[in-house]
Parts: sequence; structure tokens; C-alpha cells
Amino acid sequence: MSMILDSLGGFLWTAAAFIVALSIIVTVHEYGHYIIGRLSGIKAEVFSLGFGPRLFARRDRHGTVWQVAAIPLGGYVRFLGDANAASAGSGVAVDPARARQTLGGAPLWARFATVAAGPVFNFILSILVFGGMAMWQGLPVDEVRIGRLHATPPGVEMQLRPGDRVIALDGRLVADWQDIGDLAANLSARPSHDWTVIRDGVELTVAGPDPMPPLITGIAPRSPAAAAGLQAGDVILAVDGTPVSRFDDLRRQVLKAEGRPVLLQVWREGDGIADYALAARQQDLPTENGYEKRWLIGVTGGGTYFEPATRPAGPGEALGIGAARTWDIIASSVSGLWAMITGQIGSCNLGGAISIAETTGQAASAGGGNFIWWIAVLSAAIGFLNLLPVPVLDGGHLMFYLYEAVAGRPPSGRVIDILSALGMAAVLSLMVFGLTNDLFCP
Repeated sequence: MSMILDSLGGFLWTAAAFIVALSIIVTVHEYGHYIIGRLSGIKAEVFSLGFGPRLFARRDRHGTVWQVAAIPLGGYVRFLGDANAASAGSGVAVDPARARQTLGGAPLWARFATVAAGPVFNFILSILVFGGMAMWQGLPVDEVRIGRLHATPPGVEMQLRPGDRVIALDGRLVADWQDIGDLAANLSARPSHDWTVIRDGVELTVAGPDPMPPLITGIAPRSPAAAAGLQAGDVILAVDGTPVSRFDDLRRQVLKAEGRPVLLQVWREGDGIADYALAARQQDLPTENGYEKRWLIGVTGGGTYFEPATRPAGPGEALGIGAARTWDIIASSVSGLWAMITGQIGSCNLGGAISIAETTGQAASAGGGNFIWWIAVLSAAIGFLNLLPVPVLDGGHLMFYLYEAVAGRPPSGRVIDILSALGMAAVLSLMVFGLTNDLFCP
């Protein structure tokens, strides 16, 4: 009975997190359509969060009905004259005097801006969230200065202190964090190293940990590590009884196993040492020259037992970071989609609603910061998907408008209806394909 209750609780948590994340993203997307449409002279009749029967509604002073519907899996803005919630089809009859207030009767620039605003607002949300997190967390200072310390497993010496400025590691001078990374690759792997620091104006040499310990900094959703219960902050002590001193040791042991189950001895703060059995999966991994298949258990490393000292990030700098991270998500989405189309990677890399929901639930379980970060990732990805040139998506509408701009006339209503039906079939097929992958792909 307890297992059933735990499973039910996990399902409800995942569903709630998914609905919250999706509602935020959809609200921002549809508000982009709504506000730019209104500013462009296009009247919105309904702004709906969710589909199906109406649960709550009110009409604002502009005549728009704002409603919450029973099925919380999306939303829409229905403009005056729209045939349906997707603003697709031939439309409905409207008083000629009000034709300018419809999406179809508005100037081309107004239609283009209104449709493009949905994805653009998704990108803006991502930029603001990533930028806000950069301002909240701060940015590492250029010099190697120690910030907050983390707990270390038994046998690891930690005599470093917050505020220490590191000037040498095992007698080799360091000027910045890049130097630490370069030196780490050539240092002998052992639990303790000599760190030369400036502390309160005095130069000291103290014992400190390896700069590249087998510390887990992240867990990939729906991975063997996630299924086994590993967490960020865990330290791998041994693989199949062989001690590991660095994260690269773990990587080599996993690759050597080639998918066979491995036994990890793991230290976790507050819980001590425990064993975790799991088997790696072969996955497509992006590289500088494309993609390669590699055995992965779904953990990331590269962290240390301390955090770099940080400095405040200015608004302009933070927005630049947010824009760069958002662009990285868009670029990786384009790269991944093209790689699947061309057969460079398997189709199982395309996840559906189940995998997205599970990832959202895991992000929420990892803390508020992780959940907000994941919403920003999803927002950028959904903004990109909506720009694909598929009728019924925003990109399909924009494709029609580009045709109109070049040809001097819009496509015929029959052509739009047929292409919209084909686009809907394509979108539904893609959703079913993703769901199938969720259920049957490893």
C-alpha cells in the first residue's frame, strides 16, 4: 500500500509541476499575441488559459473575456473573426465596419507582429529568467578566490577558507580559473594537494582537495542515475570496488563497462556511504564534429568542493548572459532536429509529453531555482517549435504572411484550410510519435 501511495504522490507532484510550468509558459506566449494584437488595433474576444468547459471568466474594459478552462494543457487567444482557437481557417462573418479589428483584416505588418509576438515573448521570458538568475547568483570573480565551502567525504582534507585567494596549486602558479582547469589535467590524482593562498594578507600553503573530484553536480532527467536515486552533491568513492579520485575516473569506468551494470559506492552529506547499482545507456552526445554514441549514466561533474567567490552582475551584463543562454537552447534545438532528420542521431532523442512532464517534476523536486531554470529552458524550446513553418503553428502563419508580402496577395482560403488540416495532422502525428518514444524507447 505504501508503494502505491508513493507512486500516486509522485504522479500528482509531477502532474502539478507540469501544469504550473506549462501554464506560465502558455500565459506568457498568449499574452504576447494578445498585447501586440491589441496595440496593433486587433480585437481579442477571448483569452483562455486551458481548453474545454469554462471554469472562471470575466470581461475587461476592452471587451475581452479572460477565462480559465477545465483542461489545463495549453491556452489560446481568439481574435475577432477567427474561425477557431488556432486562428486558422476561413474565418467567420464580421461587420465590414469592424474588419480592421480582425486578424485577417488588419494590415500585413500588424498580423505579422501579432503572430510573431507569441514566440518572441517566450524568448523574452527565458532571457529575463536566465538574466535574473545571473544577477541573483552573481558571476565568478576573475581571480581565483574561494567562496562558499561544501561538505567533503571522509579522507578529503579541506583547510581552504572562504575569502582565500589562490596563487598556486602544488607549487604551480595560477592567475585565473582557466589555469586551475589546465593544471588539474596534469596533476596526480590524490585526495589532497598543496594550495598556496593569500589569507588576510599572509601567504600560506594549506591542504586542499583535488580540483576535479568525483563530485556529481547534475543529474539528467529520465536517466539511469535519476532512476537509481543519485543526487547532485553526491561523491562517487568507488566503481565496482575500484576507488576513484576524479570524475574522469568514473567516466572511464562507465565506458569500460559498455552497458553492463556497475556498482557505485557513494557518499552523501548527512546519509553517509551507500551503494547504487545501475547500467549505462548508449546515447547520442553532441561533439565539435557532430554526434557520437557514448555510454552514459546521466551525471555531470566538473565541480569542486567549494564555489568561486562571486561579484554582482549588472543588468546589461545579466541580460547579455540571458540572451546567450537562450540562443544556445535555440541553436541546440535546431542542431538536434536537423540531426534527427538527417539520421545522425536516433529518433528516440525526441521526447513527448511524458518525458517533459517527468523532467519538470524532477526539476521541481530539486528546488525552486532548478524549477524556474527549467521553465526558462522550456519557454525557449517552445518558442522555437512554434516558429517552425508548419500551418496551425505560429511559424505557419508567418509563412503565409511572407508569401503574401512577396506575391502581393494572400493564399486562397481553400489552400489555407487544406494546409492547416495537413499541419494539424503533422502536429498530432509528432505528438503521438513523441509519446510512443516515451513509452517504448529505453
